[in-house]
Amino acid sequence: MPRRFDLIAFDWDGTLFDSTGLIAKCIQSACADLGLPVPSDERAAYVIGLGLHDALQHVVPGLAQERYPELGRRYRHHYFARQHELVLFEGTLEMLQALKGRNHWLAVATGKSRSGLDEALAHSSLQGVFDATRTADETASKPDPLMLQQLMREFGVPPERTLMIGDTTHDLLLASNAGTASLGVSYGAHEPEAFGAHGPLAILHSTRELRDWLLAHA
Repeated sequence: MPRRFDLIAFDWDGTLFDSTGLIAKCIQSACADLGLPVPSDERAAYVIGLGLHDALQHVVPGLAQERYPELGRRYRHHYFARQHELVLFEGTLEMLQALKGRNHWLAVATGKSRSGLDEALAHSSLQGVFDATRTADETASKPDPLMLQQLMREFGVPPERTLMIGDTTHDLLLASNAGTASLGVSYGAHEPEAFGAHGPLAILHSTRELRDWLLAHA
C-alpha cells in the first residue's frame, strides 16, 4: 500500500504513556500544598497536554503571577516522586516498531518539558525510536501550531503528508492549526465526545485499534 503520511507525530501523556491519572493527582496535590482550591479530576485532566505554565494558569486562574513557579515546583515534586509507576500503554512499542518498518518518520509533540520527556524516554525503552521530538518549553505550547510546523520543516514534509495523534482537544486543535490530519484516541485525558468538532480522521479506543488503523490507512 502506498504511504499516505510520511511524518506521524504523537502526543506523549495519555496517548503513548499511561500517565493521565497520575498527572491529575499531582496537580491536585500541588494545589493542596499551597492551600489553593483543589480542582476536580475532570478539570485537572483537561489541562494535560498544555505546557506546565499554561496548564497551571488554566487550572488555577487568577493566582498571583509570582506564585505560579511555586505551584509548578510542587507539581514537579509530586510527579518525580511517582513517575516510576508509569508505563507505556500495552502494545505501544510494537506499534511504533511496525511504523518504523514502513519507513515513516516518527515524532513526539508534547506539552512536557525537555527534561521531563528525556527522562520518560530513558525509562520507557523508546530511546532511538523517534526521529525528532518537540516539547512545550522549547517552542510554543499547544494548540499553537509552531511545534508541529517545526517538525514538518525538519523533515521537509508538507501538512498534507503529516498526521498528528493525541488524546486531547489540544492535540486536535494543534493539528487543525498546522493544517494537518489528526487521529483522536479515547483512552487518555479528554472525553472523545469533544473530538468530532475538530475533524479527526478517526477516533480509536485502544492501542491495538490505533495500530490497526495506522497500518491499514497511514
